[in-house]
Amino acid sequence: MPHLIAVDWGTSSLRGARLDAAGSVLEEKSAPLGILNVPNGDFAHVFDSLFADWMKPAGSVCLISGMAGSRQGWVEAPYVACPAGLDELKKKLHWIEPGRIALVPGLSVEQGDVPDVMRGEEVQIVGGLRLAGISDGLFVLPGTHSKWATVREGRIVGFRTCMTGEFYGLLSQHSILARTLAADATLDEAMFLRGVTRAGNGEGLLHNAFGVRALALFDRLSPSQSASYLSGLLIGEELRHEAPGARDVIAIGAPALTARYALALKSMDVAVRCFGGEATWAGMRALQG
Repeated sequence: MPHLIAVDWGTSSLRGARLDAAGSVLEEKSAPLGILNVPNGDFAHVFDSLFADWMKPAGSVCLISGMAGSRQGWVEAPYVACPAGLDELKKKLHWIEPGRIALVPGLSVEQGDVPDVMRGEEVQIVGGLRLAGISDGLFVLPGTHSKWATVREGRIVGFRTCMTGEFYGLLSQHSILARTLAADATLDEAMFLRGVTRAGNGEGLLHNAFGVRALALFDRLSPSQSASYLSGLLIGEELRHEAPGARDVIAIGAPALTARYALALKSMDVAVRCFGGEATWAGMRALQG
C-alpha cells in the first residue's frame, strides 16, 4: 500500500499528515489557510504549495476531509445519507484527480422535516471506532458546532448538531455577559461543574444564562469564574438533551475541549474515552484500506 497523504481542511485552517502503510504519521504540516482564507479561491495552488513534495512518489494518494468538500470549498462533494459507514464513504469518494486526490463526502441525516449535516467528523468517527476497537457507541465531537453521533455495527445511524461553542462565543463576547466575563480565562473546574449542575435544574438556558450576570453583580462570581460557569451551563444543557441515560461516550477533538466534556460527563457517572487528531489519520487510513 503506498503512502497516504491525509488532509483535514476546515473553515479557518488545514492540517495534513503523511502516513506509512501501517498508518503511522511520518510528517505533519498545518497552515491558517482554511476554505475562507484561500487566496482567490485557488485551492489547487494552496494544495500544491503545501503538499506537492509529498505527492511526488509514484502511486501517492491524497484524501481530503472537511469543508474543502463543501459548496464554498474546492469542489462540492455530495453528502451521503445515513445510515452510512466505511463502505458507503469509500464508494462516494469524490475524485478531483482520479486515483490521486479525492474528497471525503460528509454525511447527512433527516430529523423530521429538518436535515442535519457533517463534514470531517465522519472520518474522525471511523478512526475512533478503529482506535477504540468497537463497532457500536455514542460519540461526541465538541467544537463550534458539536456533533453527537450514534454508531451501530460500524455505521453512523444518526447524529445531531449543537451550536454550543458558537453560543459561548456569542454570549461571552457580544452579550451583556461580556462586561463581567473573561472569555479566555483558564478553566475553573469547580465553577464549571457548578454550571453543569445548574443546567439540570429544569429552568432553561435562557433563564440560567442571566444568572451569570446576576451572580457577578452581587460579587459571587469573578470574571474568570463566570467564564467557567457559563461554559458549564452550555455544555450541561447540551448533555441534558444529547446524553440522557448514556453509560459510555467516545469524545474526539481538541484535548482542552474534550477534557471539559469528559469532566462534565464523569460528573454524571458516564465513562469517557478521549481521542484527538490521531482519530482523523486512523479514519483516513481505514478509507484507503
